[in-house]
Amino acid sequence: MSSAGYADNGIACTWMRGGTSKGGFFLAKDLPENISERDALLLSIMGSPDARQIDGMGGADPLTSKVAIVSPSNRDNTDVDYLFLQVFVDDARVSDAQGCGNMLAGVGGFAIENKLVNAVGDVTPVRIYMQNTDSMAVAQVNTPSGQVSYTGDASIDGVPGTSAAVPLVFKNIAGANCGSLLPTGQIQNAIDGKTVTLIDNGMPTVLLKAADLGISGYETREELDANDILKDALESIRLQAGPMMNLGDVTEKSVPKMTLLAPAKNNGVIMTRTFIPHRCHATIGVFCAVSVATACIMKGSVAFDIATPSSGLNRVLDVEHPLGKTSTLLNLDAEEKLESAGMLRTARKLFSGRVFPA
Repeated sequence: MSSAGYADNGIACTWMRGGTSKGGFFLAKDLPENISERDALLLSIMGSPDARQIDGMGGADPLTSKVAIVSPSNRDNTDVDYLFLQVFVDDARVSDAQGCGNMLAGVGGFAIENKLVNAVGDVTPVRIYMQNTDSMAVAQVNTPSGQVSYTGDASIDGVPGTSAAVPLVFKNIAGANCGSLLPTGQIQNAIDGKTVTLIDNGMPTVLLKAADLGISGYETREELDANDILKDALESIRLQAGPMMNLGDVTEKSVPKMTLLAPAKNNGVIMTRTFIPHRCHATIGVFCAVSVATACIMKGSVAFDIATPSSGLNRVLDVEHPLGKTSTLLNLDAEEKLESAGMLRTARKLFSGRVFPA
C-alpha cells in the first residue's frame, strides 16, 4: 500500500500499556516490508520528530513512543515473534538496537486476541521469540473463559491501580546484545577515571556509583534531567563504553543504558537512576532491572558492595527507582550460577482500531 493509502485508510493497531511503557502493537503483515517505508510510517504515526509529538500518538516521552510488531513464528517451540522498535521523540529515528521487557508484557494478550495463539484454560502460556535479542520469553496471560482479561489485583510501581498479573520468564538473555554477560571479560573497568561495570543480561547497561559522579542517587528525575554537567559526563562514558561492549559507535543508538547506583532506601536491594540514554527514566526498564539485579549478586561489581545482601537459589530482588521498585526473580543453580530470570508485569489494552498517519 502506498503512503497515501495508509493516510486515507489507516492501519490496524492496538494501543496498549505494557508494564511502565505504552505504545502501538501491530501485526507484521499490516506494515510495509521495506524497513525505510515502515520506519517513516511509524514516525508519522507517533508524530516524530517533535518534542510534543502533537500531530501523532506519541506521548512526548521515550516511554510512550514505542512499537511492538508481532507475527506468527516458524521456530520450534515458539508461538510468536516480537520485534520492539523505539521511535525517537524529537529525532527522525527508529531503533531496534534494544529489546523492551515492558512492552513484552502486552505481546501475549495481543497475540491471543489476534488469533495467533489459542487460549487454553484460565492462564495461557505464550512462547515469545524476542527478535531484538535472539532470545526467548514465556508470558503467562490471564484467559478466564478462553478470553484475554486485563482485570486483576496485581500492581507495579509506576502504574496506578491494578491489572491482571503477567509473569514473564526470560531464557538465554545473558549477553543477548553484547555477546556475553560481561562483554569486556572483566567485572570492573575504568572510563574517564570512573569505575564501571559493563553488563548485559538482556540489556546493555553501564553501572556506576552515583557518588562517583558527585550526586546522591536519590535526586528526582527532573533534577537529573536539568543537570547538564552530569549528562555530559554520562554521555562521554557511554560513547566509550559502546565499543567496549561490542556495540560499535553508539552515538545514534539508544544503548547502552547508563545506570547510577546508591544504597537502597525502601527495603530493596539497590537504588537506581537510569538514563535511556539522554533522559532520566521515570522508573527502570525490565531488562535493565534484570541486569542491575544480576550485578548485585556478582562479587566485585560496582553494585555488589552497596547492594543489600541476598541468599538462596531463587532470589527476589527489588530494584528501587524514582517511582518505587521493580521486583526481579533470579534463579540460580546449585553452584549459584544464574539459570534464568523472571519479572512480574501487568498490561492493559487501551484501544483497538485504526490509526491514521499523516
